[in-house]
Amino acid sequence: MFGKRSDVGAQQKPVLPIPQPVAPSSDAFAGGAAAPSHIPDLGITEAGAQFSGQAARPGSKSIQADAPKAPKSESGLTARKSESYYDIKSTIFNALIDAIDLTQLGQLDRDAARDEIRDIVNEIITLKDVVMSIAEQEELLEDICNDVLGYGPLEPLLARDDISDIMVNGANLTFIEVGGKMQQTGVRFRDNGQLLNICQRIVSQIGRRVDEASPICDARLPDGSRVNVIVGPLAIDGPALTIRKFKKDRLKLTDLVKFKSITPEGATILEIIGRVRCNVLISGGTGSGKTTLLNCLTGYIDHDERIITCEDAAELQLQQPHVVRLETRPPNLEGEGSITMRDLVKNCLRMRPERIIVGEVRGPEAFDLLQAMNTGHDGSMGTLHANSPREALSRLESMITMGGFSLPSKTIKEMVCGSIDVIVQAARLRDGSRRITHITEVVGMEGDVIITQDLFVYEIVGEDANGKIIGRHRSTGIARPHFWDRARYYSEERRLAEALEKAEARNEQD
Repeated sequence: MFGKRSDVGAQQKPVLPIPQPVAPSSDAFAGGAAAPSHIPDLGITEAGAQFSGQAARPGSKSIQADAPKAPKSESGLTARKSESYYDIKSTIFNALIDAIDLTQLGQLDRDAARDEIRDIVNEIITLKDVVMSIAEQEELLEDICNDVLGYGPLEPLLARDDISDIMVNGANLTFIEVGGKMQQTGVRFRDNGQLLNICQRIVSQIGRRVDEASPICDARLPDGSRVNVIVGPLAIDGPALTIRKFKKDRLKLTDLVKFKSITPEGATILEIIGRVRCNVLISGGTGSGKTTLLNCLTGYIDHDERIITCEDAAELQLQQPHVVRLETRPPNLEGEGSITMRDLVKNCLRMRPERIIVGEVRGPEAFDLLQAMNTGHDGSMGTLHANSPREALSRLESMITMGGFSLPSKTIKEMVCGSIDVIVQAARLRDGSRRITHITEVVGMEGDVIITQDLFVYEIVGEDANGKIIGRHRSTGIARPHFWDRARYYSEERRLAEALEKAEARNEQD
């Protein structure tokens, strides 16, 4: 299948000249030819196993005994490997590039290409008499396959479902977040060139680019995980890559109850809020779980409703059949052709939506979203960064003002008051846990002040011996919320009343 593969096992003449063990160029293949756009960067990665220190046969290549098998850390990540490992891997890797037909490789699907690469690497290992155990050979094969076909050193991190964030600060420093806590890993890249190539590979999948001319980019992985890349000259110590991973299994409100992010009664209230088409604003700080919560609320939208989502990088995972996903577009090299969030929201109004969902409100599109909520698109939702429901309302007003709308402050507040029904506040606490701290209604105005009332609040009581925060969700005792009539219109008033009564009873038990 590959042009030069049959030469690997030939016995008549020497083949596959193995160059000196140096790392291949970050932007070119062996011989100086630039990598085709459909072939990933072929770099040396951190993922893989150490070779053992067993004795080599005469004439064979092996790792010296001072490179013991890498221990596994508590987080399951392989510790940093010796330079001898990278030398041997570079030798095998360069031989692979000599033997493989890159054009035909690019035409294969991922599984077939992986099988072909593994076969050729096995032949090279046999031909060069590299001594290693079966387990070590398997890990080396997987390592090289990740380099050629995947995201190199990132592959083992992306495969772990317990990691919520991956933060790469240059080629030699990578952090992850597990259980709300930051951990440094032993993962490293060959150099900043390989890291930049992987960043370019990620963003090119959605038709974007990142380079010195356009050094900042938002993108996404195929599973919806959010990606941000910033490169030189803005990033001084090498490219900075940040990945907000999504779990393979989408969380539901029942999962949030299990994690104690909200009580069962509070989850029922949120379910009803999503079902009866309240206009919802989800507020919270960075990493507080706003997008996860938005995904949970959209799970209770009826399947016969037409939903249009607007995002900078499409990451929402709606399960309804009638969903249109829209994504902003950055400007081209000439600085033209950009499509902003406001352009998308304005265009939504011409697409006959029943609900409009904005991934994150951060600019003048706030005005258009409020307009949409006021013109028959009940049940629209969005997220924004704020530390409290009151601050979320102030931020909405500020974003509209910064958009150049010369409206009196009272007029803007009246628009906000008439559009937003419920604010759900999410927070990430100092022990790494995430909680829904407020479910707050927007009731009306008194003079120039927007009046709100809390249905549920989270109170911190203290912390245990392990530093975990102890708290409780408390109902404020409101028996008939402001959206009661809307719940009755959807025949949900009985379930709403029962949830509020159970929440009040839970208060008395606590």
